[in-house]
Amino acid sequence: MRLGTGIGWRPEIADVVERMPGIDWVEVVAENVCPGHLPESLLRLRERGVTVVPHGVSLGLGDADRPDAGRLTALAERTAALGSPLVTEHIAFVRAGGPLTASPRLEAGHLLPVPRTRDALDVLCENVRIAQDALPVPLAVENIAALISWPGEELTEGQFLYELADRTGVRLLLDVANLHTNHVNRGEDPAKALAELPLEAIAYVHVAGGFERDGVWHDSHAHPVPRPVLDILTDLASRVAPPGVLLERDENFPEPAEMEREVEAIRQAVTAGRTTAPPHSAPATSDPSAQGTGAAGGGEAGGALGGSRDAARERLGLAQAAVLSSLVAGTPVPEGFDRVRMGVQARALAGKRADVVAKVAPELPGILGDGYRQAFLGYAQGHPMTGGYRRDALDFAGRLLGERRVEDPAVRRALREWWLERSGPVPLSRRPVVRVARAARKVLLRKG
Repeated sequence: MRLGTGIGWRPEIADVVERMPGIDWVEVVAENVCPGHLPESLLRLRERGVTVVPHGVSLGLGDADRPDAGRLTALAERTAALGSPLVTEHIAFVRAGGPLTASPRLEAGHLLPVPRTRDALDVLCENVRIAQDALPVPLAVENIAALISWPGEELTEGQFLYELADRTGVRLLLDVANLHTNHVNRGEDPAKALAELPLEAIAYVHVAGGFERDGVWHDSHAHPVPRPVLDILTDLASRVAPPGVLLERDENFPEPAEMEREVEAIRQAVTAGRTTAPPHSAPATSDPSAQGTGAAGGGEAGGALGGSRDAARERLGLAQAAVLSSLVAGTPVPEGFDRVRMGVQARALAGKRADVVAKVAPELPGILGDGYRQAFLGYAQGHPMTGGYRRDALDFAGRLLGERRVEDPAVRRALREWWLERSGPVPLSRRPVVRVARAARKVLLRKG
């Protein structure tokens, strides 16, 4: 399947995307669309023949637990509603704890790297198969950017992805910006990763920008695509013709002309790779052992799945719970992890929570003003997320009210009204007792 050149569709730039020349397809965050109420912009794009691909961010294929059936059903419904030829998700864990580890259930609120170990690979392979069986179209999975490294890893990124694709037949969404991130943050060679990948399994490619601070690269999706990322794309294109390449931009959107220039720079990077004599030969994908994975051409080679699959899940679950608890609940950093990098990751997760809560509940920063972010970060330090971002917004507001953290009476009143409106099973304004009270008030006013 040839997708061509694409861009990530976001509500903030919907009109820009519709007018942008040379866009063959778009990608939409799956959790941000409702099957029965698709945005008009996406419907118009589909009518023009533009392919729309849903990109999931919350399934947690790398979790120790099996994928949630409800989340899989929701992802399948969005895929069908968009008429998509494939669906994508991430190789990441997003929650940990719960019955598997007899510990509190925690959510990261963002994508965290799985350890490149046999246990994690075995669990991931089974989770991917479960997802493949539940989805109506082929699945592709994305390599993620990482701020932290797991101690005792047994495989390189290329080897890990190779064996995952070999054992499950899953397609790969290759993010070259994340290869650059892992080069800066973990010292991993992008060219080596490309040489170890099953290039024929690539469904499409992500390209995005970021920034470096104090020796750490942050994959922000809010900055221009840097030259090193384009160079990795050129290297990839010299080895294989990517079926599709897409620019990701999530915020801090530039002027339309600048976004068009970024898309054109991506096209030029691909062209440069295809027209230059390739310095590398493609990996010998018919012989997995040549990649150093020890795979045996499919099946469950070298894995703990089978009779001990539950034991692998338990070991992985305990490790992930310890890491996530350290990042979001302030428990000690597990042995072998870089404490400084864990601190950077913890702050990044808290900042991400603050940003997303501000998007799903924009009234909160409107009510609290400039004090919103500081108040939320203070709340996040002692209150891990356990039920998604909307629940997080309610819990945050409730905590501010319960602890009397808001001194201004007008602000406190507005915050209380916001919380009361949303804290029940139905909005306060729609509850029968409220409707009756309002009707009675109107009658009394008329009589008066």
